[in-house]
Amino acid sequence: MSAIAGIYYLDNRVIQSTDLEPMMNSLAHRGVNDSGIWCEDGIGFGHQMLWVTPESMIEKLPLVSQNSSFVITADARIDNRDELISSLGVTSQVTDTQLILSAYEKWGEGCLEHLVGDFAFAIWDSIRKQLFCARDHFGVKPFFYHYSPQIFVFGTEITAVLSVPEVPRQINKTRIGEYLIPALEDKITTFYEDIWRLPPAHYAICSRQGFQIKSYGSLDPTRKIELESDEAYAAAFRDIFTQAVKCRLRSAFPVGSTLSGGLDSSSITCVAREILKKSSKPNLHTFSAIFDTVTQCDERPYINAVVAQGNLNSHYVCADTLSPLTDIERMLSHQGEAFFAPNLFMHWGLYGAAQQQGMRVFLDGMDGDTTVSHGIAYLTELASTWRWFTLAEEIKLLAQRFSSSPRKLLWIYGIRPLVPQTILRLWQILYRGKKFSWNDNPTINPKFAREIALEERLQAFKSNPAKTARESHYRGLSHGMMPYILEVADPAAAAFHLEPRYPFFDKRLVEFCLAIPPEQKISQGWTRMVMRRAMENILPPKVQWRGGKANLSANFIHGLSKGDRPLLDEIILKDPTILAPYLDINRLHQVYHQFIDRGSNSDGITIWKAAILALWLQQSK
Repeated sequence: MSAIAGIYYLDNRVIQSTDLEPMMNSLAHRGVNDSGIWCEDGIGFGHQMLWVTPESMIEKLPLVSQNSSFVITADARIDNRDELISSLGVTSQVTDTQLILSAYEKWGEGCLEHLVGDFAFAIWDSIRKQLFCARDHFGVKPFFYHYSPQIFVFGTEITAVLSVPEVPRQINKTRIGEYLIPALEDKITTFYEDIWRLPPAHYAICSRQGFQIKSYGSLDPTRKIELESDEAYAAAFRDIFTQAVKCRLRSAFPVGSTLSGGLDSSSITCVAREILKKSSKPNLHTFSAIFDTVTQCDERPYINAVVAQGNLNSHYVCADTLSPLTDIERMLSHQGEAFFAPNLFMHWGLYGAAQQQGMRVFLDGMDGDTTVSHGIAYLTELASTWRWFTLAEEIKLLAQRFSSSPRKLLWIYGIRPLVPQTILRLWQILYRGKKFSWNDNPTINPKFAREIALEERLQAFKSNPAKTARESHYRGLSHGMMPYILEVADPAAAAFHLEPRYPFFDKRLVEFCLAIPPEQKISQGWTRMVMRRAMENILPPKVQWRGGKANLSANFIHGLSKGDRPLLDEIILKDPTILAPYLDINRLHQVYHQFIDRGSNSDGITIWKAAILALWLQQSK
C-alpha cells in the first residue's frame, strides 16, 4: 500500500525537497514501485507508490492539476468510480487520485459527500492558500499529524511524522494508562503528546490563519429500512455485500483473502470466488491459519468445506508454530508505538505467506460481527419493553445453538442492563471488593494511575446501557476501537507490501445493516440472521449455520508461555526497570508467575501488554 507525507511551514520559511527526505526514507518500504516529491514556497508533499490497481500503474504522485491551482498526494481507492466519472465528465481511464482532485475542484470541501472508498489525502489549494486533508468514513487509511504555529506535518505512519526534527517526542502518559486497561476509546491521541490522528469521517484545514478539524459525515441511528419480507432483506443484503466485495477485487495483481472457516471470511471468499469465476479472472488465493498442536483452535473442517467448492488456490500457515512476540522488534518498528492486538502475530504470518505468493490485495473479514451485528442487544430491548415470552424463546434457542447457559444469557442481556449503573458500581465495591475499574489490570502502579487521573478518565468514557438494539449497534460502529484496529493492521500489512481491504467496512453495507430491524439480526436463536439467509446456496451449509467459532486464546497462551518464555523472563524478571514508572513490579512478577503456573488468558494479556510497552519504550529512546 502507498504512503503520503507532507510539511507545511506556517512561519514563511521556504521548503526544500531535502526537508522531506527523512519522512520519505521512513516510508520507503511502501514505495516499492515509485516515489515522488513536490515543493513550492512553504509547502511540500511526498508520496511512496505501491502499484495495486490497474490505474495506479499509470499514476505519478504528487499530482498537480492542469491549471496548476491544486496539488494532491493520496493513498486511496475509490469505489464509486462510475458514478463519479459520470458526474465529473472525465475519461473512464482516470486514476482514483485524479477523481478525488476533480471532485475537489468541482465541489470543494463538499467533495467528501461524493466519495465512497478508503482514502487519506492532502490537497494544496493555491487559490485559497490552504491545505485540505481528509480521511475516509471508518479510518481504513491512517492519517497522523503534528501541528504547531510554526509547522504542520502529516504522514501515513507515525514514524514519518517523528522523523521531522521539529516534532517533539514527548511520551503521552495518559495514552499509556489507557493502553494498560485497555480503554482505547478516543480517536485522536497517540502515544506521543504532540502527534495526533485525524479521526475517521473528518477533514482538516490548515493555513497561516489557523487550523481546524470538522466532521463531514456520520452514521444515522434513526434511519430505518423496512422491506416486505425476510427474503427481501436477505436479497438486499446479498446485493450490497456482493457490491462491497466486487469493488475490492479491482487489482492488477493476484488477489488473496483470509479464510478462517468463520462466517465472515468464508462469505467474502465464496462471493469473491464467484465474481472472479464469472469474469474469467485468475482464482482467488486463500490464506488460512491451521493448528496441528493446539488442536482446539483448528477450523479445518469449515475451511475444507469452502475449499471443496473449488476455484480457490489455498495456502496454509501453521499458526501454533508462531508466538505472540514472533518478530516483535520488526513489528514494533512498523507500528511506531505500543499496540493492543494480541493475535496480530497470526495475521503477520498470513501476510508473509500472501507476499510470498505475489499478492498485493488481501481481503479480510475483520469485524463483520460489528457491521452486521449479532443482534444480542435485542434481548435487552425485549426485556425493557416487557416482551418476556419472545425473550424467553430467543434465549432458549440461542443457548441451544451456541451451547450457552440460558440463565447466564438472561442475566447478562436481559436483567443486568436494566439495573442502574450506580447500583452495579455499589455492588462491585461491596461484594467484589473492586473500588477501581483499572483493577482489571492489577499491575498498574497506583501512583501512576493517580498522576494521570486514570479512574476519572475511565468513568468519563462510561455511559448507560443502550436502550435499543439499534442504539447498541450504532455505539459499536462508532467506538474508538474500530479505527484503532484498522490503524494497527495497516502498517503490519504494509510491511509485506499488501493492501488490506475490508468488505464489511463498506459504507453502503454498514448503513444498510444499521437501518434494518433488530429481528433481522437475531431470530430463532440465530445471530446475524440476515447474513445467513443471504448466503443461502453460496456458503456451504456447514459454515452458513455454524453456531460459533474457535476461541484462539489457547494458541495465544501456548505461544506466549512456551515460545516467548526466554524473552519474557528477560523483560519481566531480569530488567523491568523501564516499566517501573507505570507498573507495580512486584505485582507484575506475581501475575507473571501466576500465568506460567495456570495459563490464564487474562494474565497472559496483562503480561503481553507489559512486554509490548517495555519493548516500545526501549525502541523509542
